[in-house]
Amino acid sequence: MENWIGIAVWIVMGALVGLAMKVIVQRPEEQPGHTLLLAILGAFGAVIGGMLGVGLFHFYDPTALSIGGFGGALVLATIMSWTYRWGIRTMV
Repeated sequence: MENWIGIAVWIVMGALVGLAMKVIVQRPEEQPGHTLLLAILGAFGAVIGGMLGVGLFHFYDPTALSIGGFGGALVLATIMSWTYRWGIRTMV
């Protein structure tokens, strides 16, 4: 049960990172919308990053509510949201 709670925390944290990225990275030519997509990308990145963080740092005792899990979730959610917000949107 503790791992499911940790994964839910990763999802919420990733969605918040995605929404924060919309506020932090301002685009002058931005069209309205993309809020839901940023939240989904952040949540997806957080789940993948959290799993990688737990796998790398807590291999013998995998627990979602750990520093490695939160660190990996935060890093990958930030990278994915920033890449979409800054990088991919300039190519469209």
